Amino acid sequence: MIIKEYIKKFEELGLGMFVHFGLYSINAKGEWAYGRNISAEDYEKLFYSFDPDTDWAENLVSTAKNAGCKYITLTTRHHDGFSLFDACGLSEYDAPHSPAGRDIVREFVDACNRHGIIPFFYHTLLDWRDKRYKENFPEYLKYLRASVELLCKNYGKIGGLWFDGMWDRPNDDWEEDALYSLIRSYQPEAMIINNTGLSAHGARGHIEIDSVTFERGRPRVINSEESEKHVASEMCQIFANHWGYAKRDFNFKSLAEIIQDLCICRRYRANLLLNVGPMANGQIRPLDKAMFDTFGEWVSIYSEALYLPTPTDIQIEGKQKEFILKGDGCYYFFAYDLPMKSSVNVELVKAVPEYNNVFRLPERIRSVKWLDNGEELQFTQDGDRVTLLTTPQLYGDQLVVKIAKIEI
Repeated sequence: MIIKEYIKKFEELGLGMFVHFGLYSINAKGEWAYGRNISAEDYEKLFYSFDPDTDWAENLVSTAKNAGCKYITLTTRHHDGFSLFDACGLSEYDAPHSPAGRDIVREFVDACNRHGIIPFFYHTLLDWRDKRYKENFPEYLKYLRASVELLCKNYGKIGGLWFDGMWDRPNDDWEEDALYSLIRSYQPEAMIINNTGLSAHGARGHIEIDSVTFERGRPRVINSEESEKHVASEMCQIFANHWGYAKRDFNFKSLAEIIQDLCICRRYRANLLLNVGPMANGQIRPLDKAMFDTFGEWVSIYSEALYLPTPTDIQIEGKQKEFILKGDGCYYFFAYDLPMKSSVNVELVKAVPEYNNVFRLPERIRSVKWLDNGEELQFTQDGDRVTLLTTPQLYGDQLVVKIAKIEI
């Protein structure tokens, strides 16, 4: 199996921010608004109102960094065909020709570079607006590649390109060889990701694909000894029901669910790409920012267990949720659904089976401590058989998933 170093480095990023931003942000009813809750004619008029705040990128990247994100994937062009980047004559349906009068992707990349965040570019494959997409597909593909070439050569080194929309014409020849070889000529170590959508989680596709996707679906094991090439995996998730800003979308997930998504991702060495849809001015609405900020507090507590550690095949007897990752000279134990400590004493805990975690570990354990408060956990080790006693959470805490460090 071929294992490429840049793919391994991508797997170590762990957590990224997905950003859906464009003309649909002005409409405030989701990223698929074109021709649905707004006519194509009225949607076109949004172009003349596009003018995000000058500090939008700085504030966005700061929010991502504070949340523990190591990379950001921005929709440089979504399905409506509007480009946040300078299309350099390929089209005038871009940010520099809008009232903004500037290259929004350039602002994004510059902000990422200032903060040590890796920029990734989302680019649509389908196009609702360009007539060539339906009437002259080969010519459209030339336009698509010319657009991607601009992204590859005009913004310095990028982390990768994230494509979406091939599922719209599944039986057509998308000329992937030409597209991917173009990317490799400019960005040889850029991750190439092509979203397989809701119906094909984890599908590999073309040999040049570096990461499979799990759109709103939790990942699983994807590599085997028979695999020709080691690929990464990435779960993309949204807080509510829409990727782009939708003012009246109140169907938010709990922060607990997002925390569990991240933990499941790391169990399988997948990254979590957590989405936000900025408002028309490019700023993140208060609720989205609060979600990222609070999520970041949890990530900061357990950061040493979330990026570099790798999956193991260690099984916890009788349990499905709990799992163990391997770190540098240590292991990390992920515990779920621990109740809050009230009158529960240690002797009572010892007698309750669900507090015991039994697994096989040939290395000798020196100590086990919760990462959040340093509390030592009791354990016994008979040969390679370990029984670890987890304790309830302290009153005032509800960490959803608690992580303990096993020193060896």
